[in-house]
Amino acid sequence: MTATGTDAVELQGVDKTFGSVWALAGVDLTIGAGEFVSLIGPSGCGKSTLLRVVADLEEPTAGSVAVTGTSARQARLDQRYGIAFQQAGLLDWRTVVENVELPLQVHGVGKAERRRRAVELLELVGLAEFAGSRPAELSGGMQQRVAIARALAPSPRLLLMDEPFGALDEMTRERMQAELLRIAGETGAAVLFVTHSIPEAVVLSDRVVVMSPRPGRITEVVGGRRPPVSGDDRAADTLDPDAVEDVRETAAFFEAVTAVREALRKGAATDGPAA
Repeated sequence: MTATGTDAVELQGVDKTFGSVWALAGVDLTIGAGEFVSLIGPSGCGKSTLLRVVADLEEPTAGSVAVTGTSARQARLDQRYGIAFQQAGLLDWRTVVENVELPLQVHGVGKAERRRRAVELLELVGLAEFAGSRPAELSGGMQQRVAIARALAPSPRLLLMDEPFGALDEMTRERMQAELLRIAGETGAAVLFVTHSIPEAVVLSDRVVVMSPRPGRITEVVGGRRPPVSGDDRAADTLDPDAVEDVRETAAFFEAVTAVREALRKGAATDGPAA
């Protein structure tokens, strides 16, 4: 799949309240086609709520939401995005390949076509040999790769990811970060990624969006990873896990981590603790 010129996400003046709780305030954000953007901020700042608004799992109280050039509701109905959470959420009674097929089955894709697509995706995430296994037979990192494959099944132009690696050990998490960049690069999908980890946000992202304590506002946007070589060609950084690992040793990486940390501190000092 190749990216198009249409922005993946466009948010204008988005507010969200839950009764008397003001979760989001005046959020403006555009994510370009094929762009990787992370949301980071203190617990309770509305990162996951914002992702759920984009996914049409929550309705904004005010403002507008466009996803791949249409409404969030229509994007959900058209399967224009894939979504993955901290828990893989695989169905234990289905095999790995049947789990990947699920969104296609729900939308009436024929058996042969959905099996072809599922096998293709399992090859992409390096799990083709486990197609007939049950989720319980896989490690946590492998289960997350299956969940990513399932999210990619409808060939979405956008991936929504809410702390998908939060429950993994550090080594597995770093490997999954590299795998995600490779997959995003090969599919051309834009990514909106929620995390609490500053290094993770920086190494994955084109831009890191820093949010304030509740009500969540965007207080700063910091540039993320840069390739370990000069020039604008980032293909090696996107596709090569070793190149991604090299990014963590660069001065630009440490500068970006510091910039995000300072933005979080400044936002907390300005807005005060979450209510």
